[in-house]
Amino acid sequence: MSRAPSLSKPLVIKVGGAVLDDAASLARMLDAVAMMHRSRPGSVVLVHGGGAAIERALAALGMATTKRHGIRVTPSEQVPVIAGVLGGTVNARIVSGLLARGVTAQGMRLLDGGLARCDRVDPSLEVGEVGCVVGGNPTVVRSILASGALPVIASIGATASGDLLNVNADDAAAALVSVLGARGLALLTDVAGVRGPDGAVAAQLDAARIEEWIALGIIHGGMVPKVKGALAASAASGAPVTIASWQDADALAALAHGRSAGTTIACPTHAATQPQKVTS
Repeated sequence: MSRAPSLSKPLVIKVGGAVLDDAASLARMLDAVAMMHRSRPGSVVLVHGGGAAIERALAALGMATTKRHGIRVTPSEQVPVIAGVLGGTVNARIVSGLLARGVTAQGMRLLDGGLARCDRVDPSLEVGEVGCVVGGNPTVVRSILASGALPVIASIGATASGDLLNVNADDAAAALVSVLGARGLALLTDVAGVRGPDGAVAAQLDAARIEEWIALGIIHGGMVPKVKGALAASAASGAPVTIASWQDADALAALAHGRSAGTTIACPTHAATQPQKVTS
């Protein structure tokens, strides 16, 4: 029998993509996160990216945006711009939106309070000042949560010597699950979950089923990188990862109370810690 995750542990939520770039979508997403927070104050940690905003800022300065191995190449001269956009503009937009909804939100970055120790990714990838989380200290975030507030974390890290690094937000969120001892990771998107051959949202998926459904074309298009990313995040964090819609209030209420919603993806070794199934 699977057991419910401890609700004393936070749920890490990652948001990004188009929702951060559209005012109406952002407003609905913030409504949803505020609802989750009010349901269980001090139980939610929000991690965000901001790729579209970064691209606009770089373009305005005449700087090119390129990717290699699916990673945004970050030359040293672009780091201040990216740090300013993620840790400044985007973070402030989210924090101010939550404050307007009555949520005590605290903006921060991976590097603040030693939350995440970061290092450069494999130099052979040749992607510049791109980092990965190699450890961390949860004290600051745990203090914020204990006060009943909601941490909003931008994926900007730093090396031990103080060099700023651009960290992929999905990777950062997965790593923070481990650092914080979180009960899971929720990737909030504009879809209800992964749909199976019958068109219904699959409650749970593992690596074998994901591979099968991709080969059959059941999982296709933009959902392919979502499920692969979720599986990788589960492997990296040691916790189940949920793909759910920020537009589904019932699903978010379930997640806030430790029940399953959307599609839960986990490596086999994590099956015992998957959330309880929602009962009707």
